[in-house]
Amino acid sequence: MTKTGAIRFATTGGPDVLVWEQIDLDSPGAGEVLLRHTAIGLNYIDNYHRSGLYPVPLPSGLGGEAAGIVEAVGAGVDEVKVGDRVVYCSGPLGAYAEHRLIAADHLIKLPTAIDGRVGAAALLQGLTAWYLVRRTHVVKPGETVLVHAAAGGVGLILVQWAKHLGATVIGTVGSEEKAALASRHGCNHTILYRHEKVSDRVRELTGGKGVPVVYDGVGKDTFADSLDCLAPLGLMVSYGNASGAVPPLDILTLTRKGSLFLTRPTLGTYTPTRQALEAATDELFGLIADGTIKIEINRTFALKDAALAHRAIESRATTGKTLLLP
Repeated sequence: MTKTGAIRFATTGGPDVLVWEQIDLDSPGAGEVLLRHTAIGLNYIDNYHRSGLYPVPLPSGLGGEAAGIVEAVGAGVDEVKVGDRVVYCSGPLGAYAEHRLIAADHLIKLPTAIDGRVGAAALLQGLTAWYLVRRTHVVKPGETVLVHAAAGGVGLILVQWAKHLGATVIGTVGSEEKAALASRHGCNHTILYRHEKVSDRVRELTGGKGVPVVYDGVGKDTFADSLDCLAPLGLMVSYGNASGAVPPLDILTLTRKGSLFLTRPTLGTYTPTRQALEAATDELFGLIADGTIKIEINRTFALKDAALAHRAIESRATTGKTLLLP
Protein backbone atom coordinates (compact mmCIF):
# COMPACT_ATOMS: atom_id res chain seq x y z
CA MET A 1 0.00 0.00 0.00
CA THR A 2 1.33 3.44 -0.98
CA LYS A 3 -0.09 6.69 0.41
CA THR A 4 0.13 9.61 -1.98
CA GLY A 5 -1.21 13.10 -2.56
CA ALA A 6 -3.45 13.85 -5.52
CA ILE A 7 -5.65 16.55 -6.99
CA ARG A 8 -9.27 15.42 -7.38
CA PHE A 9 -12.67 16.96 -8.06
CA ALA A 10 -16.18 15.84 -7.11
CA THR A 11 -18.15 18.41 -9.09
CA THR A 12 -17.49 20.32 -12.29
CA GLY A 13 -16.86 24.05 -12.35
CA GLY A 14 -14.05 26.57 -12.05
CA PRO A 15 -10.55 25.94 -10.72
CA ASP A 16 -11.83 26.09 -7.13
CA VAL A 17 -13.40 22.62 -7.50
CA LEU A 18 -9.89 21.12 -7.46
CA VAL A 19 -8.91 19.77 -4.04
CA TRP A 20 -5.80 18.12 -2.61
CA GLU A 21 -6.44 14.69 -1.09
CA GLN A 22 -4.44 11.85 0.39
CA ILE A 23 -5.25 8.55 -1.32
CA ASP A 24 -4.11 4.95 -0.88
CA LEU A 25 -2.74 2.94 -3.79
CA ASP A 26 -2.58 -0.85 -3.82
CA SER A 27 0.38 -2.75 -5.18
CA PRO A 28 0.37 -2.87 -8.98
CA GLY A 29 -1.79 -5.61 -10.43
CA ALA A 30 -1.16 -7.67 -13.52
CA GLY A 31 0.02 -5.45 -16.35
CA GLU A 32 0.27 -2.41 -14.08
CA VAL A 33 3.09 -0.18 -12.86
CA LEU A 34 3.47 2.00 -9.78
CA LEU A 35 4.88 5.27 -11.05
CA ARG A 36 6.42 8.14 -9.04
CA HIS A 37 5.78 11.31 -10.99
CA THR A 38 8.59 13.80 -11.49
CA ALA A 39 6.72 16.30 -13.71
CA ILE A 40 3.12 16.61 -14.86
CA GLY A 41 1.98 18.32 -18.04
CA LEU A 42 -0.80 20.93 -17.90
CA ASN A 43 -3.04 20.89 -20.97
CA TYR A 44 -6.19 22.70 -22.09
CA ILE A 45 -8.07 19.42 -22.11
CA ASP A 46 -7.63 19.34 -18.31
CA ASN A 47 -9.79 22.49 -18.15
CA TYR A 48 -12.41 20.83 -20.33
CA HIS A 49 -12.60 17.82 -18.01
CA ARG A 50 -12.73 20.01 -14.89
CA SER A 51 -15.38 22.36 -16.32
CA GLY A 52 -17.62 19.58 -17.63
CA LEU A 53 -17.20 20.47 -21.31
CA TYR A 54 -15.85 16.93 -21.71
CA PRO A 55 -17.87 14.98 -19.09
CA VAL A 56 -16.16 12.33 -16.97
CA PRO A 57 -17.54 10.13 -14.16
CA LEU A 58 -17.25 11.89 -10.80
CA PRO A 59 -15.47 12.01 -8.43
CA SER A 60 -12.34 11.91 -10.54
CA GLY A 61 -8.67 12.52 -10.74
CA LEU A 62 -7.35 14.87 -13.40
CA GLY A 63 -4.61 15.04 -16.01
CA GLY A 64 -3.37 12.67 -18.65
CA GLU A 65 0.31 13.51 -19.19
CA ALA A 66 3.35 13.05 -16.97
CA ALA A 67 6.91 11.84 -16.62
CA GLY A 68 8.04 9.60 -13.84
CA ILE A 69 10.15 6.73 -12.57
CA VAL A 70 8.89 3.17 -12.30
CA GLU A 71 8.92 2.07 -8.64
CA ALA A 72 7.18 -1.32 -8.89
CA VAL A 73 5.73 -3.55 -11.59
CA GLY A 74 2.93 -6.11 -11.56
CA ALA A 75 2.82 -9.57 -13.01
CA GLY A 76 3.34 -9.90 -16.74
CA VAL A 77 4.92 -6.48 -17.26
CA ASP A 78 7.73 -6.60 -19.81
CA GLU A 79 7.45 -3.13 -21.39
CA VAL A 80 9.37 -1.45 -18.53
CA LYS A 81 11.31 -2.32 -15.39
CA VAL A 82 11.88 -0.73 -11.97
CA GLY A 83 14.01 2.40 -12.30
CA ASP A 84 13.04 3.22 -15.89
CA ARG A 85 12.33 6.86 -16.77
CA VAL A 86 9.05 7.00 -18.67
CA VAL A 87 6.40 9.35 -20.02
CA TYR A 88 2.77 8.91 -21.01
CA CYS A 89 -0.11 10.95 -22.40
CA SER A 90 -2.92 8.40 -22.55
CA GLY A 91 -4.93 6.28 -20.20
CA PRO A 92 -7.42 7.12 -17.43
CA LEU A 93 -7.30 10.54 -15.79
CA GLY A 94 -5.05 10.72 -12.74
CA ALA A 95 -1.75 12.36 -13.66
CA TYR A 96 -2.24 15.12 -11.04
CA ALA A 97 -0.75 12.94 -8.32
CA GLU A 98 2.57 12.21 -6.63
CA HIS A 99 2.21 8.50 -7.49
CA ARG A 100 -0.22 6.51 -9.58
CA LEU A 101 -0.99 3.06 -10.87
CA ILE A 102 -1.11 2.87 -14.64
CA ALA A 103 -1.12 0.16 -17.30
CA ALA A 104 2.42 -0.50 -18.47
CA ASP A 105 1.41 -0.45 -22.13
CA HIS A 106 0.61 3.27 -21.86
CA LEU A 107 4.22 4.10 -20.99
CA ILE A 108 6.99 5.24 -23.32
CA LYS A 109 10.62 5.01 -22.22
CA LEU A 110 12.44 8.32 -22.23
CA PRO A 111 15.58 8.43 -24.36
CA THR A 112 18.75 9.26 -22.44
CA ALA A 113 19.03 12.56 -24.33
CA ILE A 114 15.60 13.79 -23.16
CA ASP A 115 15.23 15.32 -19.69
CA GLY A 116 12.20 14.24 -17.67
CA ARG A 117 10.69 17.71 -17.54
CA VAL A 118 11.16 18.11 -21.28
CA GLY A 119 9.49 14.74 -21.81
CA ALA A 120 6.49 15.75 -19.72
CA ALA A 121 6.31 19.09 -21.52
CA ALA A 122 6.68 17.67 -25.01
CA LEU A 123 4.69 14.49 -25.29
CA LEU A 124 1.01 15.41 -25.69
CA GLN A 125 1.52 18.78 -27.37
CA GLY A 126 4.37 17.42 -29.48
CA LEU A 127 2.34 14.44 -30.66
CA THR A 128 -0.54 16.81 -31.40
CA ALA A 129 1.80 18.86 -33.58
CA TRP A 130 3.04 15.62 -35.18
CA TYR A 131 -0.37 14.48 -36.38
CA LEU A 132 -1.37 18.00 -37.44
CA VAL A 133 1.58 18.53 -39.78
CA ARG A 134 2.39 14.93 -40.70
CA ARG A 135 -1.05 13.34 -41.01
CA THR A 136 -4.07 15.69 -40.82
CA HIS A 137 -2.53 17.96 -43.44
CA VAL A 138 0.87 16.85 -44.69
CA VAL A 139 2.81 20.11 -44.77
CA LYS A 140 4.85 20.48 -47.96
CA PRO A 141 7.80 22.73 -48.86
CA GLY A 142 6.68 26.07 -50.20
CA GLU A 143 3.24 26.08 -48.56
CA THR A 144 2.02 28.88 -46.33
CA VAL A 145 0.15 27.75 -43.21
CA LEU A 146 -1.70 29.63 -40.48
CA VAL A 147 -1.15 28.67 -36.83
CA HIS A 148 -3.40 30.24 -34.19
CA ALA A 149 -1.94 30.83 -30.71
CA ALA A 150 1.53 30.51 -32.17
CA ALA A 151 3.22 31.25 -28.84
CA GLY A 152 1.30 28.58 -26.95
CA GLY A 153 2.42 25.07 -26.10
CA VAL A 154 1.20 23.35 -29.25
CA GLY A 155 1.67 26.52 -31.31
CA LEU A 156 5.41 26.84 -30.72
CA ILE A 157 6.01 23.22 -31.65
CA LEU A 158 3.74 23.52 -34.70
CA VAL A 159 5.63 26.59 -35.89
CA GLN A 160 8.99 24.85 -35.61
CA TRP A 161 7.83 21.62 -37.21
CA ALA A 162 6.08 23.33 -40.13
CA LYS A 163 9.14 25.51 -40.71
CA HIS A 164 11.34 22.38 -40.61
CA LEU A 165 9.13 20.88 -43.34
CA GLY A 166 9.71 23.92 -45.56
CA ALA A 167 6.54 25.95 -44.98
CA THR A 168 6.12 29.67 -44.54
CA VAL A 169 4.36 30.11 -41.20
CA ILE A 170 1.88 32.83 -40.27
CA GLY A 171 1.06 32.88 -36.56
CA THR A 172 -1.54 34.73 -34.52
CA VAL A 173 -0.54 36.05 -31.09
CA GLY A 174 -1.99 38.27 -28.39
CA SER A 175 0.94 40.57 -27.60
CA GLU A 176 4.25 41.92 -28.87
CA GLU A 177 6.05 39.68 -26.38
CA LYS A 178 4.30 36.60 -27.75
CA ALA A 179 5.04 37.77 -31.29
CA ALA A 180 8.74 37.94 -30.46
CA LEU A 181 8.65 34.45 -28.94
CA ALA A 182 6.91 32.97 -31.97
CA SER A 183 9.36 34.71 -34.29
CA ARG A 184 12.33 33.31 -32.40
CA HIS A 185 10.92 29.84 -33.03
CA GLY A 186 10.61 30.32 -36.78
CA CYS A 187 7.33 32.14 -37.38
CA ASN A 188 7.73 34.14 -40.59
CA HIS A 189 4.84 36.53 -39.98
CA THR A 190 2.94 37.32 -36.78
CA ILE A 191 -0.52 38.83 -36.54
CA LEU A 192 -1.64 40.57 -33.34
CA TYR A 193 -5.24 39.43 -33.38
CA ARG A 194 -6.38 42.14 -30.96
CA HIS A 195 -5.29 44.88 -33.37
CA GLU A 196 -5.71 43.36 -36.85
CA LYS A 197 -8.41 41.34 -38.59
CA VAL A 198 -6.64 38.06 -39.12
CA SER A 199 -8.26 37.11 -42.42
CA ASP A 200 -7.50 40.53 -43.96
CA ARG A 201 -3.84 40.25 -42.98
CA VAL A 202 -3.61 36.64 -44.23
CA ARG A 203 -5.03 37.67 -47.60
CA GLU A 204 -2.51 40.50 -47.75
CA LEU A 205 0.41 38.20 -46.94
CA THR A 206 -0.70 35.60 -49.51
CA GLY A 207 -1.48 37.97 -52.36
CA GLY A 208 -5.20 37.39 -51.88
CA LYS A 209 -4.98 33.61 -52.26
CA GLY A 210 -5.45 32.50 -48.68
CA VAL A 211 -3.78 29.48 -47.10
CA PRO A 212 -4.33 25.75 -47.74
CA VAL A 213 -4.67 24.95 -44.03
CA VAL A 214 -5.53 26.67 -40.76
CA TYR A 215 -4.52 25.06 -37.47
CA ASP A 216 -6.95 26.39 -34.86
CA GLY A 217 -6.78 25.34 -31.22
CA VAL A 218 -8.57 28.48 -29.98
CA GLY A 219 -12.11 27.61 -31.02
CA LYS A 220 -15.10 29.93 -30.69
CA ASP A 221 -13.29 33.27 -30.99
CA THR A 222 -11.33 32.40 -34.13
CA PHE A 223 -13.36 29.81 -36.02
CA ALA A 224 -15.49 32.02 -38.29
CA ASP A 225 -12.62 34.28 -39.37
CA SER A 226 -10.39 31.23 -39.87
CA LEU A 227 -12.70 30.05 -42.65
CA ASP A 228 -12.10 33.37 -44.41
CA CYS A 229 -8.34 32.74 -44.31
CA LEU A 230 -8.60 29.60 -46.45
CA ALA A 231 -7.98 29.22 -50.16
CA PRO A 232 -10.60 27.28 -52.14
CA LEU A 233 -10.50 23.58 -51.16
CA GLY A 234 -8.61 24.58 -48.02
CA LEU A 235 -8.69 22.57 -44.79
CA MET A 236 -9.93 23.99 -41.49
CA VAL A 237 -8.35 22.00 -38.65
CA SER A 238 -10.18 22.70 -35.39
CA TYR A 239 -8.29 20.84 -32.68
CA GLY A 240 -9.09 22.76 -29.48
CA ASN A 241 -11.51 25.05 -27.63
CA ALA A 242 -9.31 27.45 -25.63
CA SER A 243 -11.89 30.25 -26.04
CA GLY A 244 -14.93 27.97 -25.82
CA ALA A 245 -16.68 25.44 -28.00
CA VAL A 246 -17.32 26.24 -31.66
CA PRO A 247 -21.05 26.87 -32.22
CA PRO A 248 -23.07 24.73 -34.64
CA LEU A 249 -22.19 25.31 -38.29
CA ASP A 250 -24.43 25.53 -41.35
CA ILE A 251 -22.63 23.10 -43.63
CA LEU A 252 -23.45 25.25 -46.67
CA THR A 253 -21.01 27.82 -45.25
CA LEU A 254 -18.22 25.53 -46.41
CA THR A 255 -19.68 25.52 -49.91
CA ARG A 256 -20.03 29.28 -50.11
CA LYS A 257 -16.47 29.92 -48.92
CA GLY A 258 -14.81 27.71 -51.52
CA SER A 259 -15.74 24.03 -51.07
CA LEU A 260 -13.76 23.97 -47.84
CA PHE A 261 -12.91 20.91 -45.75
CA LEU A 262 -13.37 20.77 -41.97
CA THR A 263 -11.94 18.27 -39.50
CA ARG A 264 -11.85 17.83 -35.72
CA PRO A 265 -8.97 15.37 -35.15
CA THR A 266 -7.73 13.63 -32.01
CA LEU A 267 -4.45 11.93 -31.19
CA GLY A 268 -6.03 8.56 -30.43
CA THR A 269 -7.29 8.18 -33.98
CA TYR A 270 -3.78 8.63 -35.35
CA THR A 271 -2.10 6.34 -32.81
CA PRO A 272 -4.51 3.39 -32.47
CA THR A 273 -1.72 0.91 -31.69
CA ARG A 274 1.35 0.95 -29.51
CA GLN A 275 3.48 0.57 -32.64
CA ALA A 276 1.94 3.72 -34.13
CA LEU A 277 2.43 5.64 -30.87
CA GLU A 278 6.07 4.59 -30.60
CA ALA A 279 6.77 5.56 -34.21
CA ALA A 280 5.27 9.02 -33.68
CA THR A 281 7.14 9.47 -30.39
CA ASP A 282 10.43 8.41 -31.97
CA GLU A 283 10.00 11.08 -34.65
CA LEU A 284 9.15 13.74 -32.06
CA PHE A 285 11.98 12.90 -29.67
CA GLY A 286 14.44 12.69 -32.57
CA LEU A 287 13.68 16.28 -33.59
CA ILE A 288 13.97 17.44 -29.97
CA ALA A 289 17.25 15.60 -29.44
CA ASP A 290 18.88 17.11 -32.56
CA GLY A 291 17.71 20.63 -31.69
CA THR A 292 15.22 21.04 -34.54
CA ILE A 293 12.40 21.49 -32.02
CA LYS A 294 13.01 23.36 -28.78
CA ILE A 295 10.55 22.88 -25.93
CA GLU A 296 9.73 26.03 -23.96
CA ILE A 297 8.90 25.37 -20.30
CA ASN A 298 7.98 28.87 -19.22
CA ARG A 299 6.04 28.32 -15.99
CA THR A 300 5.91 25.72 -13.24
CA PHE A 301 3.52 25.35 -10.31
CA ALA A 302 3.56 23.08 -7.30
CA LEU A 303 1.10 20.24 -7.83
CA LYS A 304 -0.90 21.42 -4.79
CA ASP A 305 -1.38 24.75 -6.61
CA ALA A 306 -3.10 23.20 -9.62
CA ALA A 307 -6.03 25.63 -9.30
CA LEU A 308 -3.64 28.57 -9.74
CA ALA A 309 -2.17 26.92 -12.81
CA HIS A 310 -5.66 26.47 -14.28
CA ARG A 311 -6.44 30.14 -13.75
CA ALA A 312 -3.21 31.11 -15.49
CA ILE A 313 -3.80 28.97 -18.57
CA GLU A 314 -7.46 30.01 -18.85
CA SER A 315 -6.47 33.69 -18.79
CA ARG A 316 -4.05 33.06 -21.66
CA ALA A 317 -1.26 34.36 -19.43
CA THR A 318 1.01 31.44 -20.30
CA THR A 319 3.33 30.77 -23.21
CA GLY A 320 4.98 27.51 -24.17
CA LYS A 321 4.41 24.72 -21.67
CA THR A 322 3.34 24.85 -18.05
CA LEU A 323 4.26 22.01 -15.68
CA LEU A 324 3.02 20.88 -12.29
CA LEU A 325 5.76 19.60 -9.99
CA PRO A 326 5.00 17.09 -7.21
